Amino acid sequence: MDNNLYQNRRNNLAEIMPNNSVLLLPGADLQYRNADSSYAFRQESSFYYFSGFCEPSSLIAIIKDDNNISSIIFVPPKDKLKEIWDGYRAGPIGAVEEYLFDKAYDNTQIDLLLPDIIHGYDQVMYAIGKKAGFDQKVVDWTTAAGSKDRHSKSLNIIDASSIIGNSRLIKDDHEINMIRKACDISAEAHIQAMKSIKSIGNEQNVESLYMYEFSRRGGRYAAYTPIVASGDNACILHYIDNNKKLDVRDLILVDAGCEYEMYASDITRTYPISGKFSEEQLQIYEIVLEAMHAAINEVKVGNNIMQPQLISEMVITKGLASLGILKGDPEELHEAGAYKDFYMHKIGHWLGLDVHDAGDYMEGDKFMKFKPGMITTIEPGIYISNSMDVDDKWKGIGIRIEDDILVTKDGNENLTEKVPSDPKEIELLMS
Repeated sequence: MDNNLYQNRRNNLAEIMPNNSVLLLPGADLQYRNADSSYAFRQESSFYYFSGFCEPSSLIAIIKDDNNISSIIFVPPKDKLKEIWDGYRAGPIGAVEEYLFDKAYDNTQIDLLLPDIIHGYDQVMYAIGKKAGFDQKVVDWTTAAGSKDRHSKSLNIIDASSIIGNSRLIKDDHEINMIRKACDISAEAHIQAMKSIKSIGNEQNVESLYMYEFSRRGGRYAAYTPIVASGDNACILHYIDNNKKLDVRDLILVDAGCEYEMYASDITRTYPISGKFSEEQLQIYEIVLEAMHAAINEVKVGNNIMQPQLISEMVITKGLASLGILKGDPEELHEAGAYKDFYMHKIGHWLGLDVHDAGDYMEGDKFMKFKPGMITTIEPGIYISNSMDVDDKWKGIGIRIEDDILVTKDGNENLTEKVPSDPKEIELLMS
């Protein structure tokens, strides 16, 4: 990876910063599972986006004044013994030489040096409320900076969440390639699971198959905790127990995607454990699939992000009314929000370094419009739990279909379409 890319990203971010300001980007810290045993380290996404640097407890300061843009990084110090146990450290010299920062210091010097660095500037910017304890640290640093000169201007603390997040919203070619790879790996895992499901006894074993397929294809980690939900469990939107014995009469909903080189994928498929949809399952499935196709068609330059949402709501409302699950005029039912008992979530979210990626959904008081390079999920669903007041034949049917959609100048590209979603193709694959 060319580290000039990260340097350019820092410079581009500085261009939209106010003059005479400092923007702080904290990295992630090691998280401990128990005693002195840590979880695998994953860098904070925005910190990584602007640095490519993957060592814990680091901090970036991007500085902009009228005549200059510069960036400083604080990193773990070189330590021969630590490197024997835990691996290579770049240290301050390596951070400058390898990652193209203007200056670098040991992270042990943050409290000592940062007040001097921010002293004299008008604004200190960072993503407020995103990292535990960091808000107080910023207050302490700005207080220390202000105490250096009683005649100095007070430092304003500004929330930089939007400018940081929106800088990540449109993906460059490198990012698109990483996400496409993550999607391909995850797609193959879903295909293998569909082929194997009839010989798998419980949800946990299904999850383990996905994790195996991710890892062996290069996506060592899941981008999020997989949802493996059979039967009525599929009506729990964030079900992650994944421990129920499979019933051949049920559908199974699997929401699972891997992370590749820090970038996420996100795919959901719902399919019959027996390999064949029942009549009732198929009727509900076809409504969700119609909503899926209609929503994807709305993902294009010039449309806003609510247009896929609205059309999916309308298709699902009409479909449920046609089956008698909802009773009344579809237009009136939609206006009243009757679909929300069965379809209670939004159509999708941005995708990138995070599975629920950074970036605003509003521009001022209007919904964000799609632009080339954006990647969004499209994931309509219908959920009819056993506790709902409907005909028994519909109960326990939970269906969601989800693909990852890249906005292009000519329309869109479905990055996950290789996983069958057509019910006939699913049944053929599983036969």
